[in-house]
Parts: sequence; structure tokens; C-alpha cells
Amino acid sequence: MVGKSGVAEEGGAAAAAAVRRWVEAGGGRLVMDGGLATELEANGADLNDPLWSAKCLLSSPHLVRKVHLDYLEAGANIIITASYQATIQGFESKGFSKEQSEDLLAKSVEIAREARDMFLKEHSDRPIQHPILVAASIGSYGAYLADGSEYSGDYGEAGTLEFLKDFHKRRLEVLAEAGPDLIAFETIPNKLEAQAYVELLDECNISIPAWFSFNSKDGVHIVSGDSLIECATIANGCSKVGAVGINCTPPRFIHGLILSIRKVCSCTCFSGSETCLSSVSYVLVKESCFLLVCACTNYIKHAD
Repeated sequence: MVGKSGVAEEGGAAAAAAVRRWVEAGGGRLVMDGGLATELEANGADLNDPLWSAKCLLSSPHLVRKVHLDYLEAGANIIITASYQATIQGFESKGFSKEQSEDLLAKSVEIAREARDMFLKEHSDRPIQHPILVAASIGSYGAYLADGSEYSGDYGEAGTLEFLKDFHKRRLEVLAEAGPDLIAFETIPNKLEAQAYVELLDECNISIPAWFSFNSKDGVHIVSGDSLIECATIANGCSKVGAVGINCTPPRFIHGLILSIRKVCSCTCFSGSETCLSSVSYVLVKESCFLLVCACTNYIKHAD
């Protein structure tokens, strides 16, 4: 199975090379958008729901498109879809059929692609020098539960490899088919879920480059207590993974964590911490390592 983007056609083995080309085209660094949910709420959205920002796919897709556009206008190279907490199971719990639920997942990618097209059309009078990429977000099983377990990695009896693969499989396929440039596995809380993602990327023949990002509690371990180095090694062993990094982690830990990842990863390293007050993560641009900076929310609000 492949996605619709041009990069997907290059095949999974080209994932790391594709990411490096994007980085080079971006002048050695790429800028990621900031908190989608934060900006949706600033625009009047009520996200008090287990679906979180994915609720807007149902109630106000125009707001999702607007926030994507705002981040592009603020200088973002990468916009992340409103699918972090969007799952087939979650939509079905709202009364939607499986087919309708899959359509809503795909809609998250379609909205981001539409925003990119609108941005490029608006600025057609001047060449865009940097890549503009759509990353399809996949949150953990814990994010679906909406009970805080995405920050502990403790899934109890549900924490088996086969269960997690079954939970994520169709979701991954639907998002890949919708045509993003990247698959973003975000806030991975335990080693087992990372292993599930790696196996699914291979078994489902997903050839869109993926990135894995983990959240750390102490600068050495991810939130479950699993070793970050062990988790990064799992990700690095998959040819479909083009970048490994950190998100939702205190900025004081970022430097050491990136250095740890670089010890075991041949792919690109990055930081996308959203816990810094300025929404800007630690800068480390060296060799194959590059920075994903969260575009500052305050800048967006004053972009005009």
C-alpha cells in the first residue's frame, strides 16, 4: 500500500534520504507548526471531548483549515493533521459507521492538503523556496483512551503487541491512502507501541516516510520507564522511519536526549517540544541532525 504523495512512490527504503533532502531544501532546518489544539481553542473551538482536536473534523473543519493556513503564513514548513486523537474506534463510539469513520480520518489529511494548496495559490506570485509538507498524525492507544495513559504508557491488559497492532492497523492504512507526505507517530509512551508501529509499517507496506517521536520524563527514559536508546534503536531498525525525535518533554532535557538518539540512529534526529513557554524547541543543527521548531503561537496572532 502506498500513499498519493510523490515521495511515497520512492519506496520505504528511501525514507531517510527523502527527509534529508527536505532538510537540505529548507536550508538545513525545517519548521513544524505549533499546538493545533491551542490555536483551535483560540479560534473559539470547544475541545472538551475524548476526540480532542479531532472533534473539529465533525463540527468545524473550516477552523482546522484556518489554523493550518495561519501556521503556514507564520513560516511553518510542516503542518500536522488533526488526527492525533482521531481513531476509527473513537468515531464509532460517536455513532458513525466504520466507513464514515474512515472518511473522517482521511478528511484530516484532505483539509491539510487543501490548506497547503490555498497557501501556494495565494503566494503564486513568488516562488516558495522551502518544502511544505503535510504530516498525518497518529497518537498512541493511550491518547484514544483519553485517560492520561499516553503520559504513563501503562495500558494494563491491553498492552500486548498484537492488540496494539490491531488497534492501529486500519487507521494507519487510511491515513496513508489519503496522501500525506509523512506519517507522524507522536508522543510514543512505551517500547511496545514503537515495536507495533514498526511492524505495521512493514506489514502494511507503507512507503510514505515516517517519523517517531517519544516523550521523556527524566532525560534518559521515556514516560513508561523504557530506555529511550532502546526505543530509538527499534525505530532506527525500520527502513520506513526517516526521523526520530522528542516531543512533549521539558526543554531542559532536549539536548541530552537528541545526543542519545544520535548514538544509535542513522536517520535524522529532531526536537518538537511543545512545553517551552515560547513554543520553540532546543536548537541543534549539525551533520544529519536538524531542528523541527514549533512555530510560535504569539507570532501567528500578530502575523499581520
